[in-house]
Amino acid sequence: MTPTTEARVLACLHGIATGDAVGKQTENLSREDVLRWYPNGVHGFEGPLGTPIPRYRGNKKHEWLVGETTDDTERTLAVANAIIRDGAVTHPSVGRELLKCRKCVHPGIRSLWEFHESGDPARVAQGHDGCGAAIRVAPVGILYPPERLTDLVAAAREASIPTHGGILAIAAAAATAAAVCAAVDGLSAVEIIDLAQRAAAMAERECTDPPTTSLAEALDAMYRELRKWRALHSAELAATYFPNNPLTIVPLALTLATITDSAQVAILLATNTGGDSDSVASIAGGIAGARYPDSVHAEWSAAVRTVNGHNLVPVAEALTALRR
Repeated sequence: MTPTTEARVLACLHGIATGDAVGKQTENLSREDVLRWYPNGVHGFEGPLGTPIPRYRGNKKHEWLVGETTDDTERTLAVANAIIRDGAVTHPSVGRELLKCRKCVHPGIRSLWEFHESGDPARVAQGHDGCGAAIRVAPVGILYPPERLTDLVAAAREASIPTHGGILAIAAAAATAAAVCAAVDGLSAVEIIDLAQRAAAMAERECTDPPTTSLAEALDAMYRELRKWRALHSAELAATYFPNNPLTIVPLALTLATITDSAQVAILLATNTGGDSDSVASIAGGIAGARYPDSVHAEWSAAVRTVNGHNLVPVAEALTALRR
């Protein structure tokens, strides 16, 4: 039975939240350190829900808990709230919601710190090419159908520029929003990657100072290469495409989401690879979840609801209504 649009949207949001929480356990770890902390690998939530993740015990910035979601989910919901309130995407509206977010606001993450220090919802960031914009734009992809790609790319930029004004960040956000858009529409893996590439290329062309490296090209190259592999393993992914910069993080997330056909599998591959694992797992989980709603691990979703209190059903309902 073909999933309804609302079912795809809800599964997308659950995939984002579960990928975020599972992936957080290995964020910024090398592949070797992943295995040092988790000798048997990560297979879900490793430890009692709601207790500190072992390597974050005593962390002065934030003692992250098993099952807790990060700013990835918090800011995705902020963008969703802005869209639901206004029925459109404008950077001041998104900025107002982002200023309410509290996670990961410290000098170590300059893009967020500078935005919150300014206190200006209409601020336009100068620079910052990380994936912080890409991890929150799923609601933009839910809002627009594939035939409105130009509008989607413009909206992805609006959702990005409060904190990320770099062209690679905007292109990554456009690619991610387009992939979500295509997945919610039930398009094939090849069609999803094609739409994401087109969106990234469109964003790059609109930049007055074209980048020397292209995210659209990086996505195309990675997808083509990983499709040739007989199987995907975290060790090989870490050795070849370690996700620690914009040209690997988002391309890897989109590629895992389209090759694995499973939110659960994509999330675990990302988590056990290390690097920016929560971002890769969150983006991949959302896209794969929209493609195959039943592939979102139900127990993980229940755990995330228990720890964080997220109620994603009304958000999914409201966004679905706007897409129609």
